[in-house]
Amino acid sequence: MGTVASPHFVIFPFMSHGHTIPLLHLATLLRHRFISVTIFTTPVNAPSIRDFLQDASISVIELPFPKDVHDIPPNVEKLPSMSYFYPFARATKLMQPLFEQALSALQHPPTCVISDAFLGWTQESAQKFGIPRYFFFGMSVFATTMYQLIGIERPHAETISLDESFTFSSFPRLKFTRNDFEPPFGDLEPKGLAVDFMMEQAISFSKSSGMISNSFYKLEPRFADYFNKHLGPKSWCVGPLCLAKRSMTATHSQTEETWMQWLNNKLTEKQPVLYVAFGTQAEVSAEQIQEIAMGLESSNTCFIWVTRQNVLENLQGFENRVKNRALIVKEWVDQNEVLNHKSIKGFLSHCGWNSVLESICAKVSILALPFMAEQHLNARMVTDQIGVGLRIMPRNGSVRGFVEAEEVEKMVRELMEGEKGEMVRKKAKELGENAEEAMKEGGTSWSTLGLLIDDACARKL
Repeated sequence: MGTVASPHFVIFPFMSHGHTIPLLHLATLLRHRFISVTIFTTPVNAPSIRDFLQDASISVIELPFPKDVHDIPPNVEKLPSMSYFYPFARATKLMQPLFEQALSALQHPPTCVISDAFLGWTQESAQKFGIPRYFFFGMSVFATTMYQLIGIERPHAETISLDESFTFSSFPRLKFTRNDFEPPFGDLEPKGLAVDFMMEQAISFSKSSGMISNSFYKLEPRFADYFNKHLGPKSWCVGPLCLAKRSMTATHSQTEETWMQWLNNKLTEKQPVLYVAFGTQAEVSAEQIQEIAMGLESSNTCFIWVTRQNVLENLQGFENRVKNRALIVKEWVDQNEVLNHKSIKGFLSHCGWNSVLESICAKVSILALPFMAEQHLNARMVTDQIGVGLRIMPRNGSVRGFVEAEEVEKMVRELMEGEKGEMVRKKAKELGENAEEAMKEGGTSWSTLGLLIDDACARKL
């Protein structure tokens, strides 16, 4: 028998914070198993990736992002906002020749490519090198399943309005409306840029060796089983990836942050705190932010709100009025650290999938206020399916629409002080424990990662 080269996994994340972080956690988990890892990215994103990993044994290769691309701002290498998503994602395809050149120049031949679902063109590159490609979809298996099913079963074709409920024959107990799906995917005849782009990705999915899911089996067993049995390609649940242990230097900054001191004080005062954050990509109207702020102000709850400076410009005097029981943070914070602080009792969230998982892992219940992408489906999952959260509803009876201050106030109080809040907190604790079990040696996600590594090594031609 000749010697078999040790495995070498190539990871190519999409250039957006929420898509990159889970794959960096995965890189760390692979290194713990003595697998060589190479990460591909662009020059602008490389420093933050190296800084996050704090691991010189993981090589980071920089590929220039295409210049002067139609429809996106000049010199952008990171998704600036969701409104640029499709032209930005399309532009990445221009990196294919350079990616393939770099793959052939690797001294240690790659075993497989793990790339973001939105980098469908990497499928073709992997095939040229005779190696498997697995795609990483940063969504729950639940949301992925529903987005596939709406195209296959088309139960919404019978509905007259966007808010009329329908069910899938595969899951007759679950109620949805067309508004639960991001336009145009809830339309009766979806068309346009988004649909063309997703059709292109779907072709690459079907040729791939499987889907890597940032989830764990016990969180959504029905959907994981259904997906593998009826939809495919095979889904590998290897999460929650946020539980991957990083080197100590990466997780603890030298100086204690202001927000950390503030939370410590609240803990001493025995004041429970609500954490408020709506992710990096959500574009929320000034009017909506004002209502949320008014609701938080009148709820009399202690809260820490992590937001961008420009969001506050519409809230004259707000910060001053709530200064005794709230902290407004205008810079990036490690969300995991905030959620794991003992004073945090709830999370008012847009329900991006990373945030949902981080909240569950920190055993913190969620107050769902979704805005875009698959967040409305995540909000349904959080409240109806797994019971770790409550939901703020718009005044029009739809799942989409303007949310008023009174509703925010009422639901904040319910989550922090009410009976329902108590119930969802219990459930969050239970699922948080399940998440830890899954990632421990011998747990379901730990074992699945081992099987994924074996699968990649066996498929390499």
